[in-house]
Amino acid sequence: MGKLNIFEITLNNPQGVYFAGQSLQGHVTVELNDVMKMRGVRLKFHGGANVHWTETETVGTGDDTHTETHTYSATETYFNFEFLLFGPGNDTTNLQAGRHTFPFVFQLPTNLPSSYESELGNIRYYLKGTIDKPWKFDHTTKKVFTVIGVLDLNQEPTASMPQQGQNQKYLCCLCCRTGPISAHFRIDRKGYVPGDSIILNAEISNNSNRTMSASRVRLIMAISYHATTKSRNEATEVARVQHREIAPFGSDTWSNERMVIPPLPPSYLAGCKIIDIAYILKLEVDPTGPSFDLEIPLEIILGTVPLRSAVPSQFLSQYPQTSTMPLPPAGFDSLLDTEGVVTNQPTAPPMPTSSLPYLPPPSYAECVFGKVSTRDGDDNEYTMGDKDYAPVYTYYDWSKSSI
Repeated sequence: MGKLNIFEITLNNPQGVYFAGQSLQGHVTVELNDVMKMRGVRLKFHGGANVHWTETETVGTGDDTHTETHTYSATETYFNFEFLLFGPGNDTTNLQAGRHTFPFVFQLPTNLPSSYESELGNIRYYLKGTIDKPWKFDHTTKKVFTVIGVLDLNQEPTASMPQQGQNQKYLCCLCCRTGPISAHFRIDRKGYVPGDSIILNAEISNNSNRTMSASRVRLIMAISYHATTKSRNEATEVARVQHREIAPFGSDTWSNERMVIPPLPPSYLAGCKIIDIAYILKLEVDPTGPSFDLEIPLEIILGTVPLRSAVPSQFLSQYPQTSTMPLPPAGFDSLLDTEGVVTNQPTAPPMPTSSLPYLPPPSYAECVFGKVSTRDGDDNEYTMGDKDYAPVYTYYDWSKSSI
């Protein structure tokens, strides 16, 4: 065992979930088995977005044919500050054996986009502590946290409007085609939050002589990644409800079927210019044999603040009409001075408030896609703390008696 026993970052909000404009409060713990020579203990606060992918193509003709690999990337930085928690910084000092706690407070900027993680890009927020050791490898530790961007469905003009669509198609060619397959698809509104149930209604008529193997509704997350010179689009299914086959000249009815929306980031990722998200709800009727599906797509908006008109009445009676965003627990008195050094002045950090018209308190749930590696170019095998992470999003479970 070396001199360093514990090096970790602890947030006062154990859920690690914040809204833009709120304060990060916590402490860095260093526990040493022996005295350690260092320049100091530093803490970096970072928030930014990154997209990166490669594409390989074959170019040339004949004997000159070869492959070329192109890399596409882009970054955005929302904040990047480093504070000195202990030590002179430009000279050396000794930190004695034992447990040392260094408190910190950091005010998040406003209008931050929501956290997001995927193989092609991410919006990531983290703290990184460094023990700066002269002439030796530094010790580092990392703490990743979630920022949830505010998308208030009450401010979206179309969020409460019912959505519907219809379509039909003929199978085979003109000389042998039979009657069309047709469908009418409806949902009760356009705006939802994770945990909401989308009420699905549809009428499907199979006027052909071919069996439809299934009808289904899929919720698709459409992601656009924008590099400096090129964009890339991806589509991922995040939820599905399915019916059985439809016989020739038969029909099928969807009557108030429910699709529960899993924990997901909000639409648009407002505040980020290099990653965009849209959600498409798509009814598909799948013919047997060689033929394309009949499709009816409807775009929905996934927010973080539910429509007041969509909140069940028992919850409206429990909570006042004017509410504020849930805040991380208070109770930290120290602030950082202009040089980033913790002072001992007992000053309460400012806590942001929200002017949202109504917000019953949500629960939080880990993103449906699970954890990803959070290692970056500055990390090495000795980096401590969070190596894998999944963002956490607001989730409203109206089926419970209380949220």
